Amino acid sequence: MSSSTTVRAVEPADTEPYTVPLAPGVSAFVQPDGGWCLNNAGFVTAGGRTLLIDTAATERRARLLRAAVTDSGAPLPTTVVNTHHHGDHTYGNCVFPEATVVGHTACRAETLAAGHQLHAIWPGVDYGEVAITPATLTYSDTLTVHVGDIEVRLIHPGVAHTVGDTVAWLPEQGIVFTGDLIFNGGTPFLMMGSLAGSLRALERLRSLDAQVVVPGHGRVTDPGVYDATEAYLRYVDELARTSHAAGRTPLEAAREADLGAFASLRESERLVANLHRAYAELEGLPWGAPLNLPEVLGDMMTMNGGKPMACHA
Repeated sequence: MSSSTTVRAVEPADTEPYTVPLAPGVSAFVQPDGGWCLNNAGFVTAGGRTLLIDTAATERRARLLRAAVTDSGAPLPTTVVNTHHHGDHTYGNCVFPEATVVGHTACRAETLAAGHQLHAIWPGVDYGEVAITPATLTYSDTLTVHVGDIEVRLIHPGVAHTVGDTVAWLPEQGIVFTGDLIFNGGTPFLMMGSLAGSLRALERLRSLDAQVVVPGHGRVTDPGVYDATEAYLRYVDELARTSHAAGRTPLEAAREADLGAFASLRESERLVANLHRAYAELEGLPWGAPLNLPEVLGDMMTMNGGKPMACHA
C-alpha cells in the first residue's frame, strides 16, 4: 500500500510469543497483545511432516516461530498456509524456504500486488530481510491437505476480511484457525473486505461446529467469540445505515458514535475504516472493491486522537 500517511512504530511488546498445545500434533503460536501486526500462527505435525498456518510480520518474529516448531520436536514445515495476504501473516514466508506456500488464488494476487505494504505504513519497524513470497499452490473454493493422519481442510469463506481469506479447519480435532475473520479482544477490520461478507463468513464458521477457535489476533478461545464478533458487525451495519441516510461522512459518524459495549476492544479507530467499507456497500460497490486508502488511514489517525496507529511487531 502506498500512502502519504505515516504510522508510528513502537518497541516490541514486553511479552514474547508463546505456544499453546491444542491437540496431539496441533499447536497455536500466539503473539500478545494481538494488536496491530501481532498475529497468531499455528502448526500441525504428524507422520514426519509439518504444516504451518501463517507466519509473522518481521524476520525476527518469524524466526521465533521457526524455533517454536523445532523446539516442539516437529520437523520444519514442508507446507505454509496463508489465511490472507496481509504482511503480518505473510512476510515471514521467506523464513521457511523448505516449504510450499499455499493460499487462495486472490491471496497470491494480493500478496504480489501489495509487495512490502507494511513498510509503507510503518516505515520505522525493523522488518529484517523480507522477500515477498506468495503462494505457489493456490485453490479457489476448498482444498484438503493431509499431514500424516491429520486432515486439514482449507476453506475460502468468500470476501470477508479480505478478498482471499482462508479458514483452516481440522474436523477430527474440532479446531479452526480463522485468520482475521476473528479478532479476540480486538476490533474487527473490514477495510479490504466486506461487512456483508464477514457476516456470511461467520455463518460458515458456525457451521463447522468447532470447539476450539484460534483467531487471527488475540488469545485462543471458543465459539462464543462468533457472537461477540457478530454483535459488533451488526452495530457497524446499523450505524452505517443511519449515518449514511443522514448524510454524515464515515468520520463524522465515527466521531459521534457511542461504542458502548465495544469501547473496550483494542484498535477502536478501526470503526471509521469499517464505516468506509459499509458505506461503499450501501452505495453499490462490489465487496472488496478498493477504497481511498490514504483517506481511510488518515481518518483512523484522526480517530486515534490525531496520533499514528502503533505497530508492535
